[in-house]
Amino acid sequence: MNFFAKFLAPKNKIFYELFEKSADNVKQMGDLLFQVVSEPEFDKRQSLITKMEDVEHANDELTHTLFTELGRNFITPFDREDIHYLASALDDVADFVYASAKKINFYRVNPNNDIGLHKLAEIVVQSTSEVRKAVGELRNMKNMRVITDSLVKINSLENEADDIFDMCIERLFATEPDAKEVIKKREIYQVLETATDKCEDAANVIESIIVKYA
Repeated sequence: MNFFAKFLAPKNKIFYELFEKSADNVKQMGDLLFQVVSEPEFDKRQSLITKMEDVEHANDELTHTLFTELGRNFITPFDREDIHYLASALDDVADFVYASAKKINFYRVNPNNDIGLHKLAEIVVQSTSEVRKAVGELRNMKNMRVITDSLVKINSLENEADDIFDMCIERLFATEPDAKEVIKKREIYQVLETATDKCEDAANVIESIIVKYA
Protein backbone atom coordinates (compact mmCIF):
# COMPACT_ATOMS: atom_id res chain seq x y z
CA MET A 1 0.00 0.00 0.00
CA ASN A 2 2.83 2.39 0.84
CA PHE A 3 4.43 1.64 -2.51
CA PHE A 4 1.12 2.28 -4.26
CA ALA A 5 0.65 5.63 -2.51
CA LYS A 6 4.20 6.69 -3.28
CA PHE A 7 3.81 5.64 -6.90
CA LEU A 8 0.59 7.56 -7.48
CA ALA A 9 0.97 10.72 -5.39
CA PRO A 10 3.73 12.53 -7.32
CA LYS A 11 1.75 12.25 -10.55
CA ASN A 12 -1.06 14.14 -8.89
CA LYS A 13 1.15 17.21 -8.53
CA ILE A 14 1.92 17.61 -12.22
CA PHE A 15 -1.46 19.23 -12.84
CA TYR A 16 -0.82 22.02 -10.34
CA GLU A 17 2.60 22.68 -11.88
CA LEU A 18 1.17 22.84 -15.39
CA PHE A 19 -1.74 25.07 -14.37
CA GLU A 20 0.62 27.46 -12.57
CA LYS A 21 2.90 27.64 -15.60
CA SER A 22 -0.07 28.30 -17.85
CA ALA A 23 -1.37 31.02 -15.52
CA ASP A 24 2.15 32.54 -15.47
CA ASN A 25 2.03 32.68 -19.26
CA VAL A 26 -1.39 34.30 -19.21
CA LYS A 27 -0.19 36.99 -16.79
CA GLN A 28 2.96 37.58 -18.82
CA MET A 29 0.87 38.05 -21.96
CA GLY A 30 -1.35 40.55 -20.17
CA ASP A 31 1.73 42.54 -19.14
CA LEU A 32 3.12 42.42 -22.69
CA LEU A 33 -0.24 43.58 -24.07
CA PHE A 34 -0.06 46.70 -21.94
CA GLN A 35 3.45 47.36 -23.23
CA VAL A 36 2.11 47.02 -26.78
CA VAL A 37 -0.66 49.59 -26.32
CA SER A 38 1.80 51.95 -24.61
CA GLU A 39 4.44 51.72 -27.36
CA PRO A 40 4.20 54.45 -30.05
CA GLU A 41 6.57 52.83 -32.57
CA PHE A 42 5.25 50.14 -34.90
CA ASP A 43 8.49 48.12 -35.05
CA LYS A 44 8.89 48.04 -31.26
CA ARG A 45 5.27 46.99 -30.90
CA GLN A 46 5.93 44.22 -33.40
CA SER A 47 8.87 42.99 -31.34
CA LEU A 48 6.62 42.80 -28.27
CA ILE A 49 3.91 41.03 -30.26
CA THR A 50 6.49 38.47 -31.42
CA LYS A 51 7.34 37.82 -27.75
CA MET A 52 3.63 37.33 -27.09
CA GLU A 53 3.43 34.86 -29.96
CA ASP A 54 6.27 32.83 -28.43
CA VAL A 55 4.50 32.75 -25.06
CA GLU A 56 1.20 31.83 -26.71
CA HIS A 57 2.86 28.91 -28.53
CA ALA A 58 4.50 27.78 -25.28
CA ASN A 59 1.09 27.86 -23.64
CA ASP A 60 -0.36 25.73 -26.43
CA GLU A 61 2.29 23.14 -25.60
CA LEU A 62 1.38 23.30 -21.91
CA THR A 63 -2.28 22.79 -22.73
CA HIS A 64 -1.41 19.80 -24.89
CA THR A 65 0.71 18.39 -22.04
CA LEU A 66 -2.18 18.87 -19.61
CA PHE A 67 -4.52 16.93 -21.87
CA THR A 68 -1.90 14.19 -22.31
CA GLU A 69 -1.43 13.91 -18.54
CA LEU A 70 -5.17 13.79 -18.09
CA GLY A 71 -5.36 10.75 -20.33
CA ARG A 72 -2.31 9.14 -18.74
CA ASN A 73 -3.04 9.53 -15.02
CA PHE A 74 -5.68 7.66 -13.10
CA ILE A 75 -5.30 9.91 -10.03
CA THR A 76 -6.16 13.61 -10.51
CA PRO A 77 -6.40 16.42 -7.93
CA PHE A 78 -9.99 17.23 -8.93
CA ASP A 79 -12.60 16.22 -11.50
CA ARG A 80 -11.19 15.37 -14.90
CA GLU A 81 -13.89 17.52 -16.48
CA ASP A 82 -12.81 20.54 -14.41
CA ILE A 83 -9.17 19.98 -15.34
CA HIS A 84 -10.15 19.97 -19.01
CA TYR A 85 -12.31 23.09 -18.61
CA LEU A 86 -9.65 25.04 -16.73
CA ALA A 87 -6.89 24.13 -19.20
CA SER A 88 -9.14 25.18 -22.09
CA ALA A 89 -10.16 28.42 -20.35
CA LEU A 90 -6.55 29.45 -19.68
CA ASP A 91 -5.63 28.64 -23.27
CA ASP A 92 -8.55 30.77 -24.51
CA VAL A 93 -7.36 33.73 -22.42
CA ALA A 94 -3.90 33.45 -23.95
CA ASP A 95 -5.36 33.20 -27.46
CA PHE A 96 -7.54 36.29 -27.16
CA VAL A 97 -4.91 38.44 -25.43
CA TYR A 98 -2.45 37.61 -28.20
CA ALA A 99 -5.08 38.17 -30.91
CA SER A 100 -5.90 41.64 -29.58
CA ALA A 101 -2.24 42.71 -29.72
CA LYS A 102 -1.71 41.18 -33.15
CA LYS A 103 -4.71 43.02 -34.61
CA ILE A 104 -3.35 46.39 -33.45
CA ASN A 105 -0.38 46.14 -35.80
CA PHE A 106 -2.18 44.09 -38.44
CA TYR A 107 -4.70 46.92 -38.87
CA ARG A 108 -2.01 49.57 -38.29
CA VAL A 109 -4.01 51.22 -35.54
CA ASN A 110 -2.14 53.68 -33.30
CA PRO A 111 -3.12 52.60 -29.77
CA ASN A 112 -1.57 55.70 -28.16
CA ASN A 113 -4.44 57.88 -29.33
CA ASP A 114 -7.19 55.62 -27.97
CA ILE A 115 -8.12 55.99 -24.31
CA GLY A 116 -10.75 53.25 -24.49
CA LEU A 117 -8.26 50.76 -25.86
CA HIS A 118 -5.88 51.60 -23.01
CA LYS A 119 -8.60 51.13 -20.42
CA LEU A 120 -9.58 47.74 -21.85
CA ALA A 121 -5.92 46.68 -21.90
CA GLU A 122 -5.57 47.74 -18.24
CA ILE A 123 -8.55 45.55 -17.35
CA VAL A 124 -6.98 42.61 -19.18
CA VAL A 125 -3.76 43.14 -17.19
CA GLN A 126 -5.67 43.17 -13.90
CA SER A 127 -7.83 40.19 -14.86
CA THR A 128 -4.89 38.00 -15.90
CA SER A 129 -3.09 38.92 -12.68
CA GLU A 130 -6.10 37.84 -10.61
CA VAL A 131 -6.37 34.60 -12.58
CA ARG A 132 -2.73 33.84 -11.79
CA LYS A 133 -3.33 34.60 -8.12
CA ALA A 134 -6.35 32.28 -7.92
CA VAL A 135 -4.67 29.44 -9.80
CA GLY A 136 -1.65 29.66 -7.52
CA GLU A 137 -3.84 28.95 -4.49
CA LEU A 138 -5.41 25.79 -5.93
CA ARG A 139 -2.44 23.64 -4.93
CA ASN A 140 -3.36 23.61 -1.24
CA MET A 141 -6.60 25.66 -1.00
CA LYS A 142 -5.56 27.00 2.41
CA ASN A 143 -6.10 30.66 1.55
CA MET A 144 -9.69 30.52 0.38
CA ARG A 145 -10.17 34.24 0.94
CA VAL A 146 -7.43 34.98 -1.58
CA ILE A 147 -9.15 32.80 -4.18
CA THR A 148 -12.64 34.15 -3.60
CA ASP A 149 -11.42 37.77 -3.58
CA SER A 150 -9.73 37.18 -6.93
CA LEU A 151 -12.86 35.56 -8.40
CA VAL A 152 -15.04 38.48 -7.28
CA LYS A 153 -12.50 40.92 -8.72
CA ILE A 154 -12.41 39.13 -12.08
CA ASN A 155 -16.21 39.24 -12.28
CA SER A 156 -16.21 42.95 -11.44
CA LEU A 157 -13.52 43.65 -14.05
CA GLU A 158 -15.50 41.81 -16.71
CA ASN A 159 -18.54 43.98 -15.97
CA GLU A 160 -16.36 47.07 -16.16
CA ALA A 161 -14.97 45.91 -19.52
CA ASP A 162 -18.54 45.54 -20.85
CA ASP A 163 -19.30 49.14 -19.90
CA ILE A 164 -16.08 50.48 -21.42
CA PHE A 165 -16.68 48.49 -24.60
CA ASP A 166 -20.15 50.01 -24.96
CA MET A 167 -18.77 53.53 -24.43
CA CYS A 168 -15.96 52.90 -26.92
CA ILE A 169 -18.39 51.75 -29.60
CA GLU A 170 -20.75 54.67 -28.95
CA ARG A 171 -17.91 57.19 -29.24
CA LEU A 172 -16.43 55.42 -32.25
CA PHE A 173 -19.62 55.68 -34.26
CA ALA A 174 -20.15 59.26 -33.12
CA THR A 175 -16.69 60.62 -33.91
CA GLU A 176 -14.97 58.41 -36.53
CA PRO A 177 -15.89 59.39 -40.11
CA ASP A 178 -13.81 56.65 -41.76
CA ALA A 179 -15.84 53.43 -42.03
CA LYS A 180 -12.68 51.34 -42.33
CA GLU A 181 -11.35 52.71 -39.05
CA VAL A 182 -14.67 51.97 -37.39
CA ILE A 183 -14.50 48.34 -38.49
CA LYS A 184 -10.86 47.91 -37.43
CA LYS A 185 -11.18 49.52 -34.02
CA ARG A 186 -14.47 47.83 -33.23
CA GLU A 187 -12.87 44.44 -33.85
CA ILE A 188 -9.93 45.24 -31.54
CA TYR A 189 -12.29 46.42 -28.80
CA GLN A 190 -14.33 43.24 -29.21
CA VAL A 191 -11.32 40.93 -28.89
CA LEU A 192 -10.10 42.77 -25.80
CA GLU A 193 -13.53 42.55 -24.20
CA THR A 194 -13.71 38.86 -25.07
CA ALA A 195 -10.35 38.32 -23.34
CA THR A 196 -11.97 39.54 -20.11
CA ASP A 197 -14.90 37.17 -20.75
CA LYS A 198 -12.42 34.31 -21.00
CA CYS A 199 -10.83 35.35 -17.69
CA GLU A 200 -14.29 35.16 -16.16
CA ASP A 201 -14.76 31.69 -17.69
CA ALA A 202 -11.54 30.58 -15.97
CA ALA A 203 -12.79 32.12 -12.72
CA ASN A 204 -16.06 30.20 -13.02
CA VAL A 205 -14.20 26.90 -13.38
CA ILE A 206 -12.05 27.72 -10.35
CA GLU A 207 -15.20 28.54 -8.39
CA SER A 208 -16.67 25.16 -9.34
CA ILE A 209 -13.50 23.44 -8.15
CA ILE A 210 -13.37 25.14 -4.75
CA VAL A 211 -17.06 24.55 -4.13
CA LYS A 212 -16.47 20.82 -4.62
CA TYR A 213 -13.16 20.42 -2.85
CA ALA A 214 -12.54 23.24 -0.39
